[in-house]
Amino acid sequence: MTPLATIRRMLIGLLGALASCGLLAAASRANELSGTTSVRGFVIHDAQETLRSFCSVGADGRSWLVLPGGVRYELVTSTDDPAIANPGDGAFHPFDAGEVRASLDAARFPLAAVSAEIFILPYPRRLGLESAAGHGLILLSPGVRPLSAEHQHAELLHELGHVVQYALMPDGDVQRWNAYRSLRGIGDPAVYGASSAHADRPHEIFAEDFRMLFGDPLATYSGSIENANLALPAGVAGLEPFMLDLAQSALPKPGLAAYPNPARGGVLFSRAGGAPVPLDLFDAAGRRIATLEPNGAGSVVSWSWDRSAAGGGRVAPGVVFARLRGGAATLRVALLP
Repeated sequence: MTPLATIRRMLIGLLGALASCGLLAAASRANELSGTTSVRGFVIHDAQETLRSFCSVGADGRSWLVLPGGVRYELVTSTDDPAIANPGDGAFHPFDAGEVRASLDAARFPLAAVSAEIFILPYPRRLGLESAAGHGLILLSPGVRPLSAEHQHAELLHELGHVVQYALMPDGDVQRWNAYRSLRGIGDPAVYGASSAHADRPHEIFAEDFRMLFGDPLATYSGSIENANLALPAGVAGLEPFMLDLAQSALPKPGLAAYPNPARGGVLFSRAGGAPVPLDLFDAAGRRIATLEPNGAGSVVSWSWDRSAAGGGRVAPGVVFARLRGGAATLRVALLP
């Protein structure tokens, strides 16, 4: 055995020992983003806005994406560039903001404690041609041919899985990562680690699990996950409750929560546990303006409101009060213009 091979085997053994003792952060980075954002909720920048407000051209003619916080990525603006192996039809085709919003709205995961700024890129990044995500940040890369709705929903849900993982199960949460690895059968860091093949990286496995468990039919159209050697997440006992419990643990306990609050658009109400009863909304005068049915039962019960009034129309800016049917306590929500 060569000295290099001996050192490598020793390092692998050390990693395994650390993981088994719970001393090794059980996740691993893929090629996720290092940028940051401070938005609340989900803010989508379409390709035109991204180009207009977040891109610039340097004196040397190179184009750059400049994210909030100052992180910069060079962009490839032509399919004739050597970085593009397949020029497709000769143009870049960005994601559609409507499809991105539809995919978010259809996700079956409580997102009250998760936020992200989503940039639909007009051009791909030179050193990262694919879509990527980081802490509260998603970059959606264009295709070289028009993107199907299935492709857009699937890719958005995968990247959203990364955002959820960063927010609710960061790498430093060794206990949860060890529990997840055990559930998923990916406990060996020599096989499932930072330098593993892309499909074997724990972050990527988590993101694919999230997509398949909580995405809409368009996001899950393939019926498969990236790592064909692993069982489909729906067949892994305890996996879906484990991931839902991540959302539950991030919510205020006990009681009712509203997100965002104050709100310019729709509002998601949620409660950790309890019966899935209707939620009544009242105006400042005490008149009931809407009744919301629960989205479903489970460890987290949620109610979605698009600011529609029971008699039709949109509820004007002001204050509304939410009260669970049969309950006495009320939650105040401010509605912005």
